[in-house]
Amino acid sequence: MKEIYEFKTRYEQGFTNEEVKELLKSYPNINMDKFNDALMGNTCQVIDGNIIMYHCDISAALKCGIENRGLKPEEWD
Repeated sequence: MKEIYEFKTRYEQGFTNEEVKELLKSYPNINMDKFNDALMGNTCQVIDGNIIMYHCDISAALKCGIENRGLKPEEWD
C-alpha cells in the first residue's frame, strides 16, 4: 500500500504506536479486531524506548482490517 510507505514516520524502520493511531484516522470504518489480529506476533524493534512496527506489517494489517479478513499465509513475514 503506497500510503503506508509514503507516510511520514519518525524512524525510517517503521511506525510508532502514535503514528499508527494517526494513520488509522484515515480509515474510520476499519475492522480493528482484524487489524490487531494481523499484528499479533509480528516482528518489531525498539528504538529510543519506542516500539517500531515495520511498514510491511502495518500494510498487511491495514489490508486485513479494510477487507475484514485474517492474514493470508503468504503475508506472514
